[in-house]
Amino acid sequence: MDQSIFDSRASWIRLGISLAVAVMGNVGMWAIIVIMPDVEAEFGAGRAEASLPYVTTMIGFAVGNLVIGRMVDRWGMTLSLIAASVLIAVSYGLAAIAPTIWMLSLVQLAIGFGTASCFGPLIADISQWFQKRRGIAVAIAASGNYLSGAIWPILLGWFAGDAGWRGIYVMLAVLTVVIMIPLALCLRARVPEAMTQAAEAAASLLRRDAGYSPRTLQWMLGLAGIGCCVAMSMPQVHIVSLCVDLGFGAAAGAEMLSLMLLGGVVSRLVSGVLADRLGGVRTLLIGSMLQALALFLYLPAGGLVSLYVVSLIFGLSQGGIVPSYAVIVREYMPAREAGARVGFVMMMTILGMALGGWMSGWIYDMTGSYQWAFLNGIAWNALNIGIMCVILWRGARGRMVPAAA
Repeated sequence: MDQSIFDSRASWIRLGISLAVAVMGNVGMWAIIVIMPDVEAEFGAGRAEASLPYVTTMIGFAVGNLVIGRMVDRWGMTLSLIAASVLIAVSYGLAAIAPTIWMLSLVQLAIGFGTASCFGPLIADISQWFQKRRGIAVAIAASGNYLSGAIWPILLGWFAGDAGWRGIYVMLAVLTVVIMIPLALCLRARVPEAMTQAAEAAASLLRRDAGYSPRTLQWMLGLAGIGCCVAMSMPQVHIVSLCVDLGFGAAAGAEMLSLMLLGGVVSRLVSGVLADRLGGVRTLLIGSMLQALALFLYLPAGGLVSLYVVSLIFGLSQGGIVPSYAVIVREYMPAREAGARVGFVMMMTILGMALGGWMSGWIYDMTGSYQWAFLNGIAWNALNIGIMCVILWRGARGRMVPAAA
């Protein structure tokens, strides 16, 4: 069987296009974080209420990963991406004229749903085109999400001073149509069926060693994803608001978010290399343990310099966690179901982000501080570590049993 399509020049070109799509398409989930203080001020909302547009964005993002992932399995990346781009652009326009925070939250649900096309489904699609370098390819595709978060908050922060948050959304509506649709047309090719069957055979061997059915393993990964992303959401969602509270201003918070996400890009690339050597489970476990350590460092940090430093450390620690789930799915799950399986696990991680974003705001409203919110994140992170240890242990035991026999 011809294996030339895997890790080929065409594969790397497709990866580059996918990265460009992700940088543009993922801005929807970061823009709402940048404008959160302005929304809070305009509508006279509390911190938990001001977090609602972000929560609905992430709920839409979560469901979109599952639904659009299934669409990609059936109709391919191009049609799915074009449909999502139109939805995103229309939703930006509606958000720009939203009269209440509740209407804004409702429209953000649609923005999040469409934005999902540029995360889990895109990652699942590119994973089909690589074999030896799947880990680094998935990491690069997933880095588009963080590159978007590193680039756009600063650009939008500058633009907001002149046009306000509503003007930002009008601009994003236009850019989505002009950039996303032409790029989507470049992703029409699909992996040959014979190569998909070969990938499924390799995955079945790993699944047999671990002793889990695809459904059971999928739910375990989903639960682990909620745990790690409740923890991850605290700094990512509330760093701008934290800086405003401490008197450093929203601009400093946006810079910290960008620094955090740039560190996340580096972490994702390093984790991709590790995943090709160690496998997805071990790589995810390493990242989760480092994330817990970074969250502890936020507890004593209160100065401007210390927050910049810890934000960078946090980004370098946790960036590779979410892409590792996609690698694990592709290692253990049927290849023809990659879009739906990756989409489900990504959905659960994003629900964890939404839950953690709201929970941290609620804890702040109850206590007047983010200290307990950080401790809450650390506790949820322990759940993720435990599940990864169980999967790793079961896999090692499954490989030993045939040898003993």
